[in-house]
Amino acid sequence: MDNVGAILQEIENKLRNAYNILEVKDINYGRQFKIKVDNDTINFRVFYNKKGDIKYDYSTIKDSFFLSKLSGYLEGKVIKVQQEHVNQDTVDNEKVNPFTNAIGTDESGKGDYFGPLVVAGVYVNEKTKVILDNNGVRDSKKIGDKKILELANMIKRVCVNQYVIVEIAPLTYNNLYESFKKEGKNLNTLLAWGHAKAIEEVLAKVDCELAISDKFADERFIISQLQEKGREITLKQEHKAEKYTSVAAASILARARFLEKMNKLSIEYGMKLSKGASKKVVLQARSLVDNNTVGILKNVAKVHFKTTDKVMN
Repeated sequence: MDNVGAILQEIENKLRNAYNILEVKDINYGRQFKIKVDNDTINFRVFYNKKGDIKYDYSTIKDSFFLSKLSGYLEGKVIKVQQEHVNQDTVDNEKVNPFTNAIGTDESGKGDYFGPLVVAGVYVNEKTKVILDNNGVRDSKKIGDKKILELANMIKRVCVNQYVIVEIAPLTYNNLYESFKKEGKNLNTLLAWGHAKAIEEVLAKVDCELAISDKFADERFIISQLQEKGREITLKQEHKAEKYTSVAAASILARARFLEKMNKLSIEYGMKLSKGASKKVVLQARSLVDNNTVGILKNVAKVHFKTTDKVMN
């Protein structure tokens, strides 16, 4: 581990050359630096594993512009962040901000106890935007399940090789959630992981300078995940981002995959599993436990939900 100590010291020296370091503290498998930035202080952490690999942890940094500057200084990696003020009088007008040549991302299953978490990413350009708009692509929450499946097939044909669907099955979801929790992180980090993965995989297929997602949390969550990939892309997060065609298309693909997997789980366990986290869901989960074991929940549900407590009581 002597090599790790030398690397950490090198990082500390580099930080001291550029910033006002107020405190340096060793933590479990890492080192924390308290950095003074203007009138604020920021905690920045560096971790290492048993193999001696070093990882920068930007998740505690709320200032996205400082995050980008710091990562660029330490690693030569830059993620651009775009902040815009949106006129609320026009926020619901889907034609006011018709961003084209953009990757849109959205997720489905976040609030559903049963089933996977699905994140989709879709690249839309000027040509495909017209086709998608004319075929009724809009926020998936405004569309019935049957129509969702039809639109998803159409989007796949129109945006062939320009989309990805990241499916996080219940068991994988639960393992990831526990892993993030041990690191002091939460659901937003897991969501960011999914969105960042979708953006990265679409970027492997197309060249694009803009990514758009709904503002489910501070953009630092997605940015900190993208940092490791070394991609340079402008990230735009905005409430009601489904008004953009690319995000709407992603929401439809994510919802369609979620519905398909819910149907598959329902067939597998001989029960029409319900969406959401209602009393009916609790009763269905109890039935699954009674007919199997408590461990079955990890394979079909997001066990960190409070629903699990209701199932077991």
